[in-house]
Amino acid sequence: MEVAESSDSIAAYDLPERVAQYDADMDIMHPLRHKMIEISLDVLPSDQGQSPTAVDLGVGTGVFTLRFLERFPRARVIAIDGAESMIELASARLGSKRSAVEFVVGDFRDVARLLQGHDRADVVFSAYALHHLSAEEKVGVVRESVKHLKPSGWFMNADLVVAADPDVERRVQQIRVDGIVRRAGGRDERFRDVKATRAFLDDLEATEGDRPLTLSEDVRIAREAGLNRVEVFWREYREVVYGGPK
Repeated sequence: MEVAESSDSIAAYDLPERVAQYDADMDIMHPLRHKMIEISLDVLPSDQGQSPTAVDLGVGTGVFTLRFLERFPRARVIAIDGAESMIELASARLGSKRSAVEFVVGDFRDVARLLQGHDRADVVFSAYALHHLSAEEKVGVVRESVKHLKPSGWFMNADLVVAADPDVERRVQQIRVDGIVRRAGGRDERFRDVKATRAFLDDLEATEGDRPLTLSEDVRIAREAGLNRVEVFWREYREVVYGGPK
């Protein structure tokens, strides 16, 4: 789940030290990610089939894929990521469930090619990954993902957005930084205070090529890509869960 897919971000995530720190950083910077995954899973119809097939766009350390397999024990997942080191970590996390996962190393902007030869999916899901794409790239990825779904399939995305109003966005960012400093509790030099945290986030987002859009833009893109019944199921500040049936 949630791995970047631009060429710069793929290189960043292939650094061993970055991968080792990934989960710990996510818990400090995005403590709601587990709730977002649970909401995504709750929304999916329970009758996804006896053996549903899913595609994870940006498997990262495997958090979303693991929870999906726990919810749907007979499922199989095609897990795509641009960094081999992240896939290795995801494989280790999955343990005995890794046999239900086919890992595919590649940039998911090329998702149509990566999924060639695979059966159509019941679900395509993603977490903390698609915000690394430009609006044009996102349309292409979501469109190809929706094409790969069965007629009754679902697309779900748990990700980041920005506020449409700059003043509101600045306030949301203040809330974000204050929360990170509080959760770090002085134990991490990168997050020792507001200034250090802001500098770390700015550098991280520049390195990874973060390009989050507004929620209205994301919904428009999903509809333009063919997901005509898209809904927003949850939002808190800059984190959202949206998607819907094909």
